[in-house]
Amino acid sequence: MKPGKETKTSIAFPGFLASWLPNSFFFPIAPLCYAPRPMNLSAPAKINLSLSVHGKRPDGFHEIESLMVPITLADALTLEANNESRIAFTCSDPTLPCDDSNLVVRAARRFFETTGLNDGVRIHLEKAIPHGAGLGGGSSDAATTLTGLNRLFNLPLSSEALNALAMELGSDVPFFLVGSAAVCKGRGELVEPVPFPQQLPLLLIKPAFGVPTPWAYSRWRDALEIPGIDYAPQEFAWGRLVNDLERPVFEKYLFLAIFKRWLLQQPETAGALMSGSGSTCFAVLQNATDGPVLEARVREEFGEVWTCLCGTR
Repeated sequence: MKPGKETKTSIAFPGFLASWLPNSFFFPIAPLCYAPRPMNLSAPAKINLSLSVHGKRPDGFHEIESLMVPITLADALTLEANNESRIAFTCSDPTLPCDDSNLVVRAARRFFETTGLNDGVRIHLEKAIPHGAGLGGGSSDAATTLTGLNRLFNLPLSSEALNALAMELGSDVPFFLVGSAAVCKGRGELVEPVPFPQQLPLLLIKPAFGVPTPWAYSRWRDALEIPGIDYAPQEFAWGRLVNDLERPVFEKYLFLAIFKRWLLQQPETAGALMSGSGSTCFAVLQNATDGPVLEARVREEFGEVWTCLCGTR
């Protein structure tokens, strides 16, 4: 049967009913094809409220402990099953690759390899989270792809199997399977969900450059503090702001050190920190209503930088 072609099939009826119907009575049968509606998903960014580095491991990664929280800034993913047994991926950001080097494509490929499904999928990624920012955009996209495909194809993988795939794809990917605040240990893949009811208003700021994560960790042990820059933990009722990667990153990218110091001097700011390995810095605002004022002042002082007013989820 060719897809899309209407087929007529005769039906045998009981004698009493057959006498009421014409001899050539046919029912149209719909084509047998799998075409569910597209699935629209949100892939949230994250910030690190704390990040402690404890040393380098034998496998080359670093042992860390970090309190990570999802935020309201998010990418959007659309997934649609097809009958072509292939992965068709598009992205709104032309600077991002659409081949196997993209975490979304790698996540989809590993899903189909693991499940043995012969189906295909069309995936479109609408980017809102900047890359190279320390906000986990690529990791979140990969995790959302895994969970979305699992729903799209009727849950063939257990949560344990999904987590195993997430750990293959990257240290931050397992965090985004949890969907809540969590303390992440090991190289980041050991995720313990924790309650975090506070809804912190945030202003995110990212300069035009990014910071390579492997480089930041490679410089962690030998980097020196810059005089006049405060690296000490900032204490709050809900926890603390501290990031051990500020020392190596600030040593090379002096702009970020100066920017964090400037943020801490603003009356709208309750606390400020670099997220992950950078290059995004964020201000925890005294009040959400302070955000537009501080955002405008950032642009006046520092020119063309990416900014986003958002909050923890």
